[in-house]
Amino acid sequence: MAADTDSNPLISTQKSSDTSLQVALHPLVLLTISDYITRHTLRQQKGPVVGALLGQQNGREITIEHAFDCLLIEAEGEILLNEAWFEERLQQMKDVHKVPALDLVGWYTILPASGPQPNHLPLHRQILQTYNESAILLGFHPTAVLEGSVGGKLPLSIYESNYEAEDSAASSGEDKEMKDIESHLSLKFRELSYTVETGEAEMISVDFVARGGGNATAVDGTVKAEPALKSEAVSQEPSAKGKTRASKQSGSTDSAASKVQDQHILSREDEELIASLTAKANAIKMLHSRINLIALYLQNLPPSYISNTVPEGVEAADKKYTPVNHSILRSIQALLSRLSLLIPADAAAFEQELMSEKNDVNLVSLLGTLTESIQDIRETGRKFSVIEAQRAMKSKTDPRLGQSWGGLSFGQGTGVMGVGDLLG
Repeated sequence: MAADTDSNPLISTQKSSDTSLQVALHPLVLLTISDYITRHTLRQQKGPVVGALLGQQNGREITIEHAFDCLLIEAEGEILLNEAWFEERLQQMKDVHKVPALDLVGWYTILPASGPQPNHLPLHRQILQTYNESAILLGFHPTAVLEGSVGGKLPLSIYESNYEAEDSAASSGEDKEMKDIESHLSLKFRELSYTVETGEAEMISVDFVARGGGNATAVDGTVKAEPALKSEAVSQEPSAKGKTRASKQSGSTDSAASKVQDQHILSREDEELIASLTAKANAIKMLHSRINLIALYLQNLPPSYISNTVPEGVEAADKKYTPVNHSILRSIQALLSRLSLLIPADAAAFEQELMSEKNDVNLVSLLGTLTESIQDIRETGRKFSVIEAQRAMKSKTDPRLGQSWGGLSFGQGTGVMGVGDLLG
């Protein structure tokens, strides 16, 4: 989304060169920013939306990997960072992620489509002077989302800042001293191009958020029960018959709603299993379609190209054959040559080795279970011996506890061997 340079004097008119910053944006940053904007809007909080961007900078390459919202203060009519809070929060983020090169690379806020405004300059200057002299600015454009004019692009822009001389100072020539020229330098922003990079952990998080956190099916049951509840409210009348009919209908509605909820609400384990099976089924369908496409392409090649026995020029005139593309055929040949790596040459030896490893795993699991059982038996014997010792001590103090009953003596010196004696 290009900014309107004619209406915004803060946008640089200089053309971007090949040495401009190269920015790689991670999806977790987008999730953090959207979450903060949503919370800020729903809670009707006052003040601007401002957050810090963390990442790594290697020369002219910058990666934006993490983000967090910032605490602001107002000083002399300007919105600035609370430096004590910000430095503590920044150190906490570095300690949590444990990345040595992780540092502050810029900040984000809400911007109009035209670009940065004068009220953003004090905070940007504070970050440049205190934390990072090459900090970037990420501007999110919520108006583009509401208007639906984004299309396939993300509703954000990334800017770098430079101090540029004003036109009056630049056109004055060599008459002015260098100090006077520096006094006419102003902060300008130039939009940067960026790419979106992601890792496996971020893909899992994005997929989890896209599926609604695993609770989308719980909403279906309530949505399906709403028409019945609406019909119940319409059918209520002041007459006695109307009340009876409404009460009967409400009872049937409650039972129907409970049945719908029982049918549609799934546990988290079931939802994850269904999602995993659905992903595998889609992958199998895609693989099957690709194989059919390759087979159809090979079937529609000219016979003279497939078989050397058919001379050229004898193809049927009424049939249209697929044009021969040697790059596609080389790709198919490379795919076929890689199949031998996936299928073992000696299937019997592979099955034997697989069965041996499986038996080793089962044996280790069985030994672990046996060890746990022995430990439980030893613990039971130890507790039994403690109880017998306490009972023997009580029999010494009270002679009545040493009486025999049914030929069994419960007093001291009974000679009964406990389980602890066997395992000790």
